[in-house]
Amino acid sequence: MSLDASVGDGSVDGDVLAELFYPVFELLFDADGDFVGDVERKLAEARMPDQVEMYVSRALGVGLLVGGALWALGTLTGYGVFSLGLIEPDALSLGVPAPTPAIQEFLRSLVVPTAVLVSGLVFGSIGFAIGFGGVVAVPYSRASAREREINLLLADSVSFMYALSVGGLNQLEILRAMATAEDTYGEVSQEFQSIVNETEYFGTDYRNAIRQQSLETPSDELSQFLADMLSIVNSGGDMESFLKDKKEKHLRTSKQEREMTLETLELFGEMYMTLSLFPLLLIIILVIMGMMGESDERLLYATVYALIPLTGAGFLVLVSTVKQDEPGDGYLHPDGGSERLQQTSREGLLHFGLIEAFVGRFGVFDRIRDREGTYKTKQIVSAPHLFLRDNPLYTLALTVPAALVIVAVTVASGNAPTTFDGWVDRPVWSTFVWVYVPAYLVLAPLAVFHEWSQRSKRAITGKLSESLRKLSSANDTGQTLLESVETVSETSTGKLAEEFEVVHAKVNYGMSLRDALVEFNNKYAVPRLARTVKLISEAQEASSQITDVLTTAAQASENQDDIERERISRTRMQVAIIVMTYVTLLGVMAILQTQFIDVMGGLSSQADSGAAGGAGGAGFGGGGGVDPDVLSLLFFHAVTLQAILSGFISGYIRNADIVSGVKFAVVLMTLALGVWIYVG
Repeated sequence: MSLDASVGDGSVDGDVLAELFYPVFELLFDADGDFVGDVERKLAEARMPDQVEMYVSRALGVGLLVGGALWALGTLTGYGVFSLGLIEPDALSLGVPAPTPAIQEFLRSLVVPTAVLVSGLVFGSIGFAIGFGGVVAVPYSRASAREREINLLLADSVSFMYALSVGGLNQLEILRAMATAEDTYGEVSQEFQSIVNETEYFGTDYRNAIRQQSLETPSDELSQFLADMLSIVNSGGDMESFLKDKKEKHLRTSKQEREMTLETLELFGEMYMTLSLFPLLLIIILVIMGMMGESDERLLYATVYALIPLTGAGFLVLVSTVKQDEPGDGYLHPDGGSERLQQTSREGLLHFGLIEAFVGRFGVFDRIRDREGTYKTKQIVSAPHLFLRDNPLYTLALTVPAALVIVAVTVASGNAPTTFDGWVDRPVWSTFVWVYVPAYLVLAPLAVFHEWSQRSKRAITGKLSESLRKLSSANDTGQTLLESVETVSETSTGKLAEEFEVVHAKVNYGMSLRDALVEFNNKYAVPRLARTVKLISEAQEASSQITDVLTTAAQASENQDDIERERISRTRMQVAIIVMTYVTLLGVMAILQTQFIDVMGGLSSQADSGAAGGAGGAGFGGGGGVDPDVLSLLFFHAVTLQAILSGFISGYIRNADIVSGVKFAVVLMTLALGVWIYVG
């Protein structure tokens, strides 16, 4: 059971622990104090139902249990280092003056017990801080994540509410519509769910519910919006004008916040240039020290196989704290839709779509379902590239076993080194067989199909703003929304125009326009497209003349286009910095290999032979100077690890998507392999 599950959601074990340590809470904390009040506020913002007293008591229990366990470990560790002779008592001294030899002997006798006691206290304190702090940090972390998503979605949420007000919905209907739009507006919708639940299930006046939610939401932006909405409600002002003004304000704010994020990423790009060069400098220092016989070989291994991966992974985590992922999965749930839509939206490898709704009624439907599975299998087998384009990660089910089989065959045939000496004798070949061949087999197909999938989605979003403007203009001439869709499909080109033509055909054959739009959206599952389709599909149910709604959707889409262009422009520079930093590192390592190691290794061997008569000198080679083969292997592994990490970091900075970094990793790995084939 995870810590988050056991202590964050009020499990039975957590409740028992909280009750046991509640007296400790009463002893240490003031129930009306600032700390308890702050935790209570964060629990509400994180939508965690725990009572603050019981939650802090549970955190105390976890902290004391973990602290006690680490105290015992620290005490045993402190006793063990002395009993095993790893540290001599005489090696520890505070320099306390002793007037007599007896007092000096007495102080010496206290060294071991004092060290063991201090070791236990230090470990115990660290354990308590980890246990107590980790549990208390859970609501803070969840509240921060919710605040981040709310701020990202607020501009589109206000646009959605404005579209509903233009469609003629009153204030309560707008609140209910926002509360049921969780599939599109995520955490913002959950905030409005709280307002609706307060009014419908607890009899609270919706004005008081709005006021209460403005105090409990983790987002200051949403809090201000709800407070301003409440003033409009109380004064009887024009809600449509208010939402229109707020829509324009939050669109500007969203753009400014994205620009601040990009500026922060620029700073991170400069930081990475320094961080990625640190292992290189350390390797050079260790090599020089090794030539002088003054370095531990294990430090070089630790630098290559531990420091480089940890540096890259740490920077990736650092970027993830700033980089704003696109919230939502892009799918619209067919709540209230037709039976056909509800079944087809669940269609997948194990769900056969519409036929699932009829299974069990008559035997013929069971036979149809069985044949549907055969039909889908034939479809996938006849066009596997289309299936893998829509599901790029499924390539791993084919490529990973293939890579394992190829490596196993190579090992069985004796062509793949299985010992360290074999790796050292043939550093390029051994790394190629064990690392590059599996990496190419796994990553290259994933990169190809992922890029193909992203390109097909960009074909839809690329002309979305233009098409929305055309829809608005056509609708403004008096055409219904369906007629406007037909007009745009006939006067436009590209993938989006083809999809509009399909939507129009589906409606002509009896499907509702809302269901056709939802099916179109779920085919591509792009969060940005989902928000646009949600806005239009909800508004068109109230009226076919939704020119203002379409204009609003176009403005939101154009704002997203501006943000996307700025992001591409800024992140292109960050990726260039990371790639050029890697190329610099690769060049320095190649020069170090070809112009420095061989020459200095020979000089060191000659010096050792002259000084000791060939008796063997210190160094990484163990037999006089530096072993060039070992260093060639370590250098090649260093540049390979750096290539993989730099590639994934570049992709994440570029698109906030780890998988998009696969293509960069493959290119940089190929560059490293080509250079080392020449110099290694």
